[in-house]
Amino acid sequence: MKRFYLSGQRTFRNRGCEAIVRSTVALLRDQFGEVEVLVPSTNIARDSAQWPDASGQGVRFVRAYLPPPARYWVQLQSLPLPLIKRAGWPFPMPRWLRQQLDSVDAVLAVGGDNYSLDYRIPSPIMSVDGWAMDMGKPVMLWGASVGPFEREPEFVDPVTRHLARMHFVAAGESMSHDYLVHKLGLRNVIRMAEPSFMLGKEPVDLKPFWPRGDGHVLGLNVSRLVERHQRSNKNVHAELEGFIRHAVKEHRLGVLLIPHADPLRQAHGGDAEYMGPLLTRLADLGSAVTMMPNTFNAAQTKYVISYLRFFIGARAHPVIAALSSGVPTVSIAYSVKACGINRDLFGNQETVLQARNLSSRRLQDMLERLVQQEDTLRSLLECRLAEWQSATRAATARISDCLC
Repeated sequence: MKRFYLSGQRTFRNRGCEAIVRSTVALLRDQFGEVEVLVPSTNIARDSAQWPDASGQGVRFVRAYLPPPARYWVQLQSLPLPLIKRAGWPFPMPRWLRQQLDSVDAVLAVGGDNYSLDYRIPSPIMSVDGWAMDMGKPVMLWGASVGPFEREPEFVDPVTRHLARMHFVAAGESMSHDYLVHKLGLRNVIRMAEPSFMLGKEPVDLKPFWPRGDGHVLGLNVSRLVERHQRSNKNVHAELEGFIRHAVKEHRLGVLLIPHADPLRQAHGGDAEYMGPLLTRLADLGSAVTMMPNTFNAAQTKYVISYLRFFIGARAHPVIAALSSGVPTVSIAYSVKACGINRDLFGNQETVLQARNLSSRRLQDMLERLVQQEDTLRSLLECRLAEWQSATRAATARISDCLC
């Protein structure tokens, strides 16, 4: 029985991380049969509750490596000190982590966009993969968006050498693939779909929260990250309110707010808390605007999204859930991932709205585009998704070559 370690994973608080893990485990089981997959977690009890049958799928939640100095070190690396940016991770590997890594056949570096500067220099994440490679373990970057790193010039060479040591780097979209090959000059790069495109669905009862809408239902996901990318003092909630009123009154759509990065069954600190004030602003519209409960796991959330007519989302993984369910979708983009995925699926970025440009008017224009091109988008998604599923299974088969 093959055993794998999923580095870069720490919590299911973001349903996207859960989606990547679930999908990766399913792909590994299809390729290798019975497997054991070590899934690092900072809260094993909470993540186990979110995936109750995980052990039946070969998953074993294990302690995640997240030492207290990590926050301070990445803050230090953000300072304009070239030597610090090249320093990597200066702390020793703990014995318990060495035991975990020593027990596996290979390491898959998951996490979607961990290898980027979206969350500052990723030296803590690179440390685990580097230690595994030092131990002779095959390490593969799995279905990821990568870079760009040029904002931190002193970091470009260290991260390039690090990625070159991996058995292969599986880019999750073409913009990352082109960057890795043509900008960083790497020769170990392959293509696959972001693994959560393969996520299955788990049925839930839609009736208690489904909005009223003669023109069916539009899903909407927005997070605080959108505000961080605004270039003006625009009131994002006011812009969203104006757009939702337009969708309800002009298109006769119900609107379902969909939280995606949330502590399970908690109201504090996630998308549900951020979008909650919209319900108050729009109370006069009654049941035409509702919010999906934040009690659903990633597979259940994808089931809900699959019943939408349209979707507009900021978080990458509800966007992926919608696209992989054949739902015409607009991406509110604040990273390279959304741009790359849309370019690959549609050959353009006509359904991408940059977060810095978000306004009621631009959202209205995007919704009009979805309405006008609905049938074309659905047909194109059906065709492309079959191709992407094939490419992802081919990438999984490549893992076998690394274990010989």
